[in-house]
Amino acid sequence: MSGPLEGVLVADFSRVLAGPLCTMTLADLGARVVKVERPGSGDDTRSWGPPWSASSSTYFESVNRSKLGVALDLADGADLALARELARRADVVVENFRTGSLDRLGLGYEQVAAVNPGVVYCSVTGFGSGAGAGLLGYDFVVQAVGGLMSITGEPDGDPAKAGVALVDVLTGKDAAIGVLAALADRARTGRGCRVEVNLLSSLLGSLVNQAQSTLETGRPPGRMGNRHPSIAPYETLRCRDGLLAVACGNDGQFARLAAVLGVPELAEDGRFATNAARVGHREELVAALEERLLGDDAARWQARLTAAAVPAGRVGTVADGLALAEDLGLSPTVAPAGGGTPAPRHPVTYSTGLVRGAEPPPGLDEHGDAVRAWLAGPGTGPLPTAG
Repeated sequence: MSGPLEGVLVADFSRVLAGPLCTMTLADLGARVVKVERPGSGDDTRSWGPPWSASSSTYFESVNRSKLGVALDLADGADLALARELARRADVVVENFRTGSLDRLGLGYEQVAAVNPGVVYCSVTGFGSGAGAGLLGYDFVVQAVGGLMSITGEPDGDPAKAGVALVDVLTGKDAAIGVLAALADRARTGRGCRVEVNLLSSLLGSLVNQAQSTLETGRPPGRMGNRHPSIAPYETLRCRDGLLAVACGNDGQFARLAAVLGVPELAEDGRFATNAARVGHREELVAALEERLLGDDAARWQARLTAAAVPAGRVGTVADGLALAEDLGLSPTVAPAGGGTPAPRHPVTYSTGLVRGAEPPPGLDEHGDAVRAWLAGPGTGPLPTAG
């Protein structure tokens, strides 16, 4: 299928991760995305390697499939005119320039909406367009100042970042949700809309129970390593050959865990009979569980606990995760049309097949001639196909 967003034109003036992830999601759903890059160097992530792909970096390729690529120098009058024309024709504009930068180029929301009143214009910033407009928004910095690092890592160690640019990813998904909501509203009312997302707000919204507990108690949580502040056992436990993640969300699961480990009496012990008691006696609990778990390998314990309906899994690698998804028939990757390195697929499955086939990420200015010709003409013909 071509996708539910067939006929939607997206002008992608974003770079790095959050904005490009948003626009790639729209491309997966059928939108035609035109990615505008700087001549010569392109998106910053093209140089973020190793590892490298055949034509760029794997970082760039992870969030730029199924797009048309055009290089426009916004400091050049002719190229700027083409960029403005692209924004005028677009259904959606996505940008993550510093606040005010595009206004000075005639590409800000008010200027675009004046000639394209139905536009959905999505701005991605680090700290909003008000008091935080002058702050540079990089994922790592937002993880630090937003509190995520303060709850990540071992209690006696330094604060740690997540193993991926998680705030950028969350913000990109929030941006896609915002754009889709605005498109749905436009279909109903005919009105365009400005959509604003920022890394700090997306992070704070994702902190869920940790943010709520801080608001309720006035006390920020600290680092607990792999442990959960409100549930036990909900952590990694040491086995003979490595670590096993065990997540007992209720007393019944804990009773089954104790039975599989050969110590059913733990479920009747007053220190462990309820979740609140287990949280209060976590050290004794972990010692009792690991005494049994150290007798065998993590994979074998995983099999036994899974058979007993106890959530548990051996701590593996990214490659292990991809292999597991493949084994479960989840088809974790998608291959571009015509071949090329597979990429993580659009994560949602639709019974009616709403995701279109993947096309390779563009080379720098790969579709430049065709896009420029289309922008210079009446715009009545179709844009070229990516790939």
